[in-house]
Amino acid sequence: MPKARILLVDDEQDLVWAVRHSLRDEGYEVLTAYDGMEALAVARRHCPDLVILDILMPRLDGLQVCQRLRLDPTLATVPILFLTVRSTIEERVKGLDRGGDDYLVKPFD
Repeated sequence: MPKARILLVDDEQDLVWAVRHSLRDEGYEVLTAYDGMEALAVARRHCPDLVILDILMPRLDGLQVCQRLRLDPTLATVPILFLTVRSTIEERVKGLDRGGDDYLVKPFD
């Protein structure tokens, strides 16, 4: 059975390293990107089963990436988990309204 493929997108390299290793230890295939433009390219090339997406990133922020993924017929139904320091209720609602499926605030355990 093929491993589920997760695209992890964050500009914090230390966080990407730690989360990637944790997910791999759990048996997932993990793809990474460090900005919004790279995230779109990787998603279109590899069609992940899940996208874990930071909001505050260079080039394109996570909200813009989410909106573009939702407009792509091939990627529109891929679940998106926002992983971000933005923690207010308004920011959470905005992320979910823009197409996110869930929202996890950094730091996390």
